[in-house]
Amino acid sequence: MSPERSPWIDDELAMLDEQATRFIEAELVPQRERWDRDGQVDRAAWSKAAEAGILCASIPAEYGGGGGTLAHEAVIHQALSRAGLGGSFGTGNTIHSAIVAHYILAYGTEEQKQRWLPGMASGERIGAIAMTEPGVGSDLQNVSTRATAARGGWLLSGAKTFISNGQTADLIVVAARTGAKAGGKDVSLLVFEAEHAEGFRRGRNLEKIGMHGQDTSELFFDDVFVAADNLLGGEGGGFAQLMHQLAWERTIIALDAVVNMERAVALTTNYVRERKAFGKALFELQNTQFVLADCATQASVGRAFVDSLMVKLLAGQLDAVTAAKAKLWCTEAQCKVIDACQQLFGGYGYMAEYPIARMFADARVSRVYGGASEIMKLIIARAL
Repeated sequence: MSPERSPWIDDELAMLDEQATRFIEAELVPQRERWDRDGQVDRAAWSKAAEAGILCASIPAEYGGGGGTLAHEAVIHQALSRAGLGGSFGTGNTIHSAIVAHYILAYGTEEQKQRWLPGMASGERIGAIAMTEPGVGSDLQNVSTRATAARGGWLLSGAKTFISNGQTADLIVVAARTGAKAGGKDVSLLVFEAEHAEGFRRGRNLEKIGMHGQDTSELFFDDVFVAADNLLGGEGGGFAQLMHQLAWERTIIALDAVVNMERAVALTTNYVRERKAFGKALFELQNTQFVLADCATQASVGRAFVDSLMVKLLAGQLDAVTAAKAKLWCTEAQCKVIDACQQLFGGYGYMAEYPIARMFADARVSRVYGGASEIMKLIIARAL
């Protein structure tokens, strides 16, 4: 947590932060290196997280969740990122608990909620969302994956890529075109149940420059049957649903960027106080002080910005443009701050055993996923 309590955090959330931090440090942090080697988080960790109340904390208790709000998800994500797990379980759980589960909660029928959410809350079923395609990145209006009407449901055909939780997910919300209209008018969301699905294939676990503990995959659908009652929220409503939920997704990405800036400043300050050069601690050099002063200021500005977003979000007042501004500014600032902090580590900053090096590699994708920085600028410009 930041030194001063954020205005959206009350005593209950502060207690959750303490409990989550203890669990994360004891049960998850020791697994990080193994997850990095394996390229994914193991099922046992998901089960332990469920027992600790880390999964689906914002889903109503009647569906097996923790009965909290998105503030609970934000606190848990902060704790994971602060512990250095943003590039593994942090991203995976946020997609699972704060994004996929909320698509089902917001747009699912009562039967769909009862069918899928309890298994997600218990860790028995892992969620993913499949939007991006090999030829379509941020242009979600032009997805080419197609769902053709068939007896009792749909035949799903196409390919998706860069899908987080793609190797392990059992429930995948797939954006597909269900009609012939141009643009986003015929994009629908289908909840695909991956177990024993004929015609479905997972591609390779993609090798990335960072976030090595987070499985990121290609998915292939070859006339895969999806039952009619797996359509989420009505035919043709997918693009609007995606746009609405992306404001929250971009807020959590901005929050993650702020936590990483705060962590980078703390790690670097500790390092330069201990590291000697030219007969004195690095911290005593004016350049070091100026660099850290600038980085600390950017982290504080980002924290204030994101805190204001969280207040609006929890009051139901957050708009897509403000979320885009936060995502743009915080992720760009994150990369600058971590780069400046890494420079103060000298050669050690390039060694993978140092957290600052892993943070540098993990941070880069934040300017791309959830909508690239250039897309954020387009959203902002259109509102001027």
